[in-house]
Amino acid sequence: MARKKNITKDKLISWYMEFVLENNHAPKSVFSFAKENNFEESDFYKFYGSFEAIEEAIFSEFFQHTLKVLHKSEDFESYDARNKLLSFYFTFFEVLTANRSYVVYALENGKKDIKKLNSLKHLRKEYTQFVEDLNIERIELKQETLEKIQNKSIKESSWVHLLITLKFWLDDTSASFEKTDIFIEKSINARFDSMDIKPLKSIIDFGKFILKEKVNFK
Repeated sequence: MARKKNITKDKLISWYMEFVLENNHAPKSVFSFAKENNFEESDFYKFYGSFEAIEEAIFSEFFQHTLKVLHKSEDFESYDARNKLLSFYFTFFEVLTANRSYVVYALENGKKDIKKLNSLKHLRKEYTQFVEDLNIERIELKQETLEKIQNKSIKESSWVHLLITLKFWLDDTSASFEKTDIFIEKSINARFDSMDIKPLKSIIDFGKFILKEKVNFK
């Protein structure tokens, strides 16, 4: 009898992706999955509680791999928030493209309501934290409740934007997905331009001056 394999998280992910791509469905059970890949069923549960947990982990791995690639660049840390986000998008979608067959399989049933996909839950948490860490310039409201609302709005709108881009990429049939690259550049630049607070800051500063000096326009 063949010796049972020692398994790792990476091996489980690799075997799972290979199985669903060859069979177009998830394994029927952990027992059958373990038997096919010659490891003890109990070893599976040392890493994941279910196949759904693996599916979440796969998209998390795509995200983590993207960050590893970005941080290999000495220039990345010197980028402003806009260019860091652009770099993330281009790299993240390169990673997705390298695994497009699996991503299409995983997301095809949720294309109409991709926001409800359980497999993206962990990705959402990691990505919105990444956006928060970018320290995108925002208006200093000097009121804790309003600050929290503003921060949440930026994080949530950024997540929706990523989902919209995912949907665009899934439907993109252009060579090398060049239309997705154009969509990424134009949409992110548009988002940052719409959030440009410099003109609004000038108005607020002017208003403060008017109040301070008690200027009467009558």
